[in-house]
Amino acid sequence: MTTLLSLCTRNLLRTPRFLIQTTWSAMSTDSEVLLETAGNKGIITLNRPKALNSLNLNMIRKIYPQLKAWESDPSVKLVIVKSAGDRAFCAGGDVRALVEAHKAGNPSVAEEFFREEYQLNNLIGTLQIPYVALIDGITMGGGIGISVHGAYRVCTERTVCAMPEAAIGFFPDVGGSYFLPKLPGKIGLFLALTGYRLQGRDVFKAGIATHFVDNSNLKNLESDLMRLENPTLADIDRILLKFQEQCEMDYKKEFALKHVMGKMNNVFDADSVEKIMEALQKEGSDCPPISLKVAFQQLKRGANMTLQDNLKMEYRLAQRFMADHDFHDGVRAVLIDKDNKPNWKPATLEEVTEEKIDSYFKPLPTDKELKL
Repeated sequence: MTTLLSLCTRNLLRTPRFLIQTTWSAMSTDSEVLLETAGNKGIITLNRPKALNSLNLNMIRKIYPQLKAWESDPSVKLVIVKSAGDRAFCAGGDVRALVEAHKAGNPSVAEEFFREEYQLNNLIGTLQIPYVALIDGITMGGGIGISVHGAYRVCTERTVCAMPEAAIGFFPDVGGSYFLPKLPGKIGLFLALTGYRLQGRDVFKAGIATHFVDNSNLKNLESDLMRLENPTLADIDRILLKFQEQCEMDYKKEFALKHVMGKMNNVFDADSVEKIMEALQKEGSDCPPISLKVAFQQLKRGANMTLQDNLKMEYRLAQRFMADHDFHDGVRAVLIDKDNKPNWKPATLEEVTEEKIDSYFKPLPTDKELKL
């Protein structure tokens, strides 16, 4: 039987191979995201299949105003977000472009990206019309951010979900400090610290998705939603449940992590990252100590905060990470040089003081804070 230790050993934290493939720089073509109003429905299609539909600033700047327009249009009753290609819904944000812009002397690019990405996450989380995300395929980081805050998230047997940001010297953002603590038991902290990949029905069982359907039925589900003349929440619920009940992949089968949940809850309930590592009988992790300790602290702080306050907190963290060493060297090692030999500073958990971690959470100058 797979043990909690073996799960963590495999994931704490191996280089995220899906992330490695999203090394495309930001482009400015209109076709990166397709926006369509079809009757009383709004359709968003992420359209960078060769880049696993990774998000860049151009895409965010097209999606946000269109969502606002649909929300203020009383004739629009439903928004569906999906992706082009057959590999990924969205593999995350285009972080290589941010690091390269910073290196070229343009740090404002990252400031703008995170500010506008988090504003989009908040808009999705507060949207006044139903939002259905069809998260088929690879869904990581920023891809979770543009889906998990919506009312409906539909996964399939092809879905692979993870929050692997710590592996590149960052932290689980896009509202991770809000939604991860709300998952059952200590699954959220487990995902944040290990980068573990939930697959298929387990994305549903863990609570990231609200429904699970067969990939082969996804087009039919979308067609049924599009045929609704005046979509209500009850109508949408009925259709999603209908296709879930038709699922041939046995969505009722137990959660793959069920047998380690008791141990997981005990281990990840420790009051420090050091104690978690000790309980796992691990001397360390390939992940930067600062990222691990920040992630631990952000989920602890965020558990009882609103989405808005969490995103404001994460924006502070993002600016501190962009100004520090680990994120830049992590992206270099994983996405640019691909030597997978980052030089984390500091290199051990013991070297990271509470004062250092607290400094990441301190308010920014008033004019630099995230406005929502």
